[in-house]
Amino acid sequence: MGNVSARQRLTYEPITQRKFKLPNNARVAVWVIVNVENWLPENPQPRTVLPPPMGVNMLPDIPNWCWHEYGMRVGFWRFLEVLKKRDIKATLAVNGSALDVYRPACQAALNEKWEFMGHGFVQKPMHRVEDERQAIIDTINAIKSFTGSAPLGWESPGIAETSQTLDLLQEAGIKYVADWVLDDQPVTLKTRSGEITSVPYTVEINDVVMSAIQQQRSDEIYLRGKDHFDCLYQEGKTIPRVMAITIHPYLTGVPHRIGYLEALLDYIMIHPDVVMCTGGEIMDFYHNSKK
Repeated sequence: MGNVSARQRLTYEPITQRKFKLPNNARVAVWVIVNVENWLPENPQPRTVLPPPMGVNMLPDIPNWCWHEYGMRVGFWRFLEVLKKRDIKATLAVNGSALDVYRPACQAALNEKWEFMGHGFVQKPMHRVEDERQAIIDTINAIKSFTGSAPLGWESPGIAETSQTLDLLQEAGIKYVADWVLDDQPVTLKTRSGEITSVPYTVEINDVVMSAIQQQRSDEIYLRGKDHFDCLYQEGKTIPRVMAITIHPYLTGVPHRIGYLEALLDYIMIHPDVVMCTGGEIMDFYHNSKK
């Protein structure tokens, strides 16, 4: 089924015509995705905070690489404390190579029993990987070696897929993907060898979009996240929903933003009928609903 259009991967089905249930009739399932990425300092950086002097790109790009590196040296540990305090088990979207580069951080996530999700081997789009199949296998093997279990889920770097990414992921044993940001409930995607589940991810409550691209105020994750949750919570009274909160240590892990993440999580968690979970758990809720 390779080289098919995106529309051929799934059937159009309105959210009003499905059967999806959450445990104890909860209204909203919320999962927090922490992205840990290996940015190679000798290469152009995936994101930048400073334009090059006089418009001329120069390598190594020390200031922009350091912008990211701050997140792993400092910001990640703020995430760990915030989530641990609230007994939230995040899903760690991790580059396979980052498991060695940032071993203490990844070990801390493992100690807290976070779920590990594949996020490419290095931080570059699947379109620019020399051997996409091998990159997927290398990532899965790295996570399995580090945690003792192969990952269930996958988030492509930049959530960008080639025409065969889904096929290769399903054939490698991946059970769900977070690249298809098109729904508030899980859906089934078709591959050439079977099916794979799409768990709702987000480009809305995503700090890359809010902070790095749109350059919103520091409190945007709280303001937008609160409004987003309020809508899903109201709708979830009759049709359950999934909310993803996507964060990166170098963005939301900085001093002027971390407090707003805390405020958002506290706001969500005072509501009844909300389940804080991982991507793998949401996939299980979906499959259990179909039985």
